[in-house]
Amino acid sequence: MGSGGGEWWWAAASAAQMAAGVFSYKRGCGPSGAAMPFKAFAVASLFVGAAATAAAGTLRGSGIRKVDDLKRVGEDIRRGIRAPPRKTN
Repeated sequence: MGSGGGEWWWAAASAAQMAAGVFSYKRGCGPSGAAMPFKAFAVASLFVGAAATAAAGTLRGSGIRKVDDLKRVGEDIRRGIRAPPRKTN
């Protein structure tokens, strides 16, 4: 683990956002439906936020902190599957 267990906070935040999104989706928008556009946007935002938080936690848990770290991982993967290196300009 990269920063001494701080990745658990990212996982907890992602799970909380996903649970809030599912709960809000199941609850519906009320009898009149007047708040439907707002409710749909709020639920979609919770799902997108949960996915982004999970992705950020995964990257932090993998020890990736900078773009250069991610490029290095990509190079290692390409080398592992014996693909030709990417050309940079």
